[in-house]
Amino acid sequence: MSLCSLLCQQRNVLRKQKHWEKVIMAKKRKRTQERERRKARQAEGKGTAEQHSKRVLKAIMKERLLEAKESGPRLCVDLSMADHMTKKETSRLAAQIRRLYGANRRAKKPFWLCLTEFVMGSSIYEECFRMNDGFSNYLMDTTQESYLDLFPLDTIVYLTPDSENVLEDIDPKKVYILGGLVDESIHKKLTLQRARDQSLQTARLPIREYMVKTINTKNYHSETLAINQERRA
Repeated sequence: MSLCSLLCQQRNVLRKQKHWEKVIMAKKRKRTQERERRKARQAEGKGTAEQHSKRVLKAIMKERLLEAKESGPRLCVDLSMADHMTKKETSRLAAQIRRLYGANRRAKKPFWLCLTEFVMGSSIYEECFRMNDGFSNYLMDTTQESYLDLFPLDTIVYLTPDSENVLEDIDPKKVYILGGLVDESIHKKLTLQRARDQSLQTARLPIREYMVKTINTKNYHSETLAINQERRA
């Protein structure tokens, strides 16, 4: 075999080898692209499903709230005592209103919420809008009027921790009032006296019956949401 023929054969072998290398690389690129497209489709499908689920859940929560608006029960936050609070306490109350709305909105059987004596320009009014994003879009009523002007007296139940009556069941025909008061100085029986002055029914949440007391870091007793296991047993 001549040197020329040998060189030609070697070139042919190299050419074929390069060709197959290109073919293999092309197949690898194709598989990689297909894998990436498949992942993208899966991610898109998952995102669409999650987005759809969020929309459905939001619609369900809205429907439940509007049903409560029509047929009850109702829960009003009485903001007439806002003048008793410091700026710090007012900020805490605004944060509690946000948490109340969020928890109620997620409940299977929510209340229809109403802020009464929610006076435009007041400290609590300003704090609610300052601290709570989207506050103006909350599905609830706000009014500068008193609950006394909105509902019959015999339907109103003022919730106060000092009441002797324990609230065991929720009556959808009743309107429950929460005193909008964060008072670090602890004015004893302020809400109870207010209810008595207005000749209203009172009740307290069954915290003592279903919760337990703990001592917190500030060295005073507080009733917490820990479940009383002995009562459940």
